[in-house]
Amino acid sequence: MTSKHRVIIDTDPGVDDVLALLLALSAKPEELEVVMISVTYGNVPLESTLHNVVSLFHVLDKELEWRKATGRAEGYETMKTSKPIVAVGPKHPLCDEELMADYFHGIDGLHNVHGVHQDLSPAETWKSLFEDGDINPDSTGVSSSFIPSKVPAHKEMLRILKENPADTITILTLGPLTTAALAAAEDPETFLRVKEVVVMGGAVHVEGNVTPVAEFNCYADAVAAARVYALTSPIPQSTMPAIPAELSTLAPYPSKLSRQLKLTLAPLDITTPHLLMESYFGEQIKPHLDAGSPLARWTAHFVNGAFKKIVSIIGDEEEPGLSLHDPLTVWYMLTHDDPKWKTSPKPEDIRIETSGRWTVGMHVIDRRPKKKPAEMAMSLTENPNDDPELIALDEVPGDTEGWLSVRKGNRINRLIESPGQDIFSVVLMKRIFG
Repeated sequence: MTSKHRVIIDTDPGVDDVLALLLALSAKPEELEVVMISVTYGNVPLESTLHNVVSLFHVLDKELEWRKATGRAEGYETMKTSKPIVAVGPKHPLCDEELMADYFHGIDGLHNVHGVHQDLSPAETWKSLFEDGDINPDSTGVSSSFIPSKVPAHKEMLRILKENPADTITILTLGPLTTAALAAAEDPETFLRVKEVVVMGGAVHVEGNVTPVAEFNCYADAVAAARVYALTSPIPQSTMPAIPAELSTLAPYPSKLSRQLKLTLAPLDITTPHLLMESYFGEQIKPHLDAGSPLARWTAHFVNGAFKKIVSIIGDEEEPGLSLHDPLTVWYMLTHDDPKWKTSPKPEDIRIETSGRWTVGMHVIDRRPKKKPAEMAMSLTENPNDDPELIALDEVPGDTEGWLSVRKGNRINRLIESPGQDIFSVVLMKRIFG
C-alpha cells in the first residue's frame, strides 16, 4: 500500500515532539509513512533526545503487547507496516560549540520519566546500536520496531532523497534546523528533490518564546534556519547569513540551482493557540491509566510535568494548556488536502536575523506599505534573472537589502489557519490512545 505522504521527521524530543511522533506513528499506512526519524540536539543534549526516541519505541512495544493481551485494537499501523530508520544528527549548532538547550521539559527532556518509570525505559545497551562496531540489534534487547543507523542523519537524509523520485519525500523539522542545513550544504541539488519542508519555528506577528522576538528552534541555530530559508529565494545569496570567515563551516550555494525550495512555516502565531488543556487531558487519560496502559502511564508523567512547569511560569490563576507546536505539523500532513488549512495569500519574504545582540532568531518581515517597482514586469517574463529591463526596475536606489526586489528575498508559505484550534486536542488524544 502506497502512503499518501512519506516523511522524514527531524526532531529534538521534548514533550510535544514525542506527542508529534506518536501522532505520526499512529497514522494509517495509507495516510503517512515515517521513513526516518532524524534526532538532533535541542530541548536537551543529543544523548537525551536520542534516549527519548529509543524509549518511545520501547514503550510502544509494551503498549501493543498490552493491547493485544487485553483484546484491544493495537493501532499504530504505520509503525508496524514500515519500520522507520532512526539516525543521529549534530550535537550543537553550525557556528557555536555551545548548546542552546532550554531544559523547559526537564533535564532529560521528559521530566525525569526514565528515573521514575524505570520499567518503561530500555536497557542501557541501546547506545551500542548507534556506535561503531558490529552489533546484532537482536542481542541488545532493544525494540525492533525501528532500524538504527550509524550514518550521520544528514547523509541518511540525502540518501533517501536521492534514492526516491523527486517530490515524494517531505521533511518535517521540529527542532533546530542544523541537520537540514548540513544536508542542503553538502548536496543542494539532492536536497531540493524534497517535496516540501515543513518547519515548526519562528514568531512572525507574535512575541517569541525564548527571547522577546525569537522562537526556540530558530534561535538555537539561526544560521542553519537562515541557510534553509534562503533556498526558497530565486537568488539564495540575497538572504544567506553574513558569517565571519573564521566561523563559517559550510560552503555557499552554487550561483544557479535547478529549482527553489518549497517551505511551509508553522510559527508560534498558529501553533501556540492549539492547546491541550490540563482538565481535558486528565479526563481523557484516566480510563487508560485505570486500565493499565503503559503508554498512558509514560505519557501522563511528562505531560503532567509540562503542566506543572507552565503553572510555575504563569501562576495558577488560570488553567494551564500545553501548546501543541510540533504535533501541528504532523496534523498538517495527515489532513494536507483539507481546505480549512490556509497559508498567507502569497509567499512571504521572511528573513532570519543571525547576528543581532538582542534579535538572533527573529523572523523579520517588511510591514511597510511600499510597492515593488518590478512586480508587473515580473508577471510578464519567464526568466527574471536574465531580463535586463526587469533587473533595471528591480534595482531600487537605497534598497541595499533587496526588500523591494521581486528577485531577492525568501518565499515562505506561512500557515495562518488550521481546520480548528478546538478540535485538534480531541484528534490527538483519540489517535494516540485509541
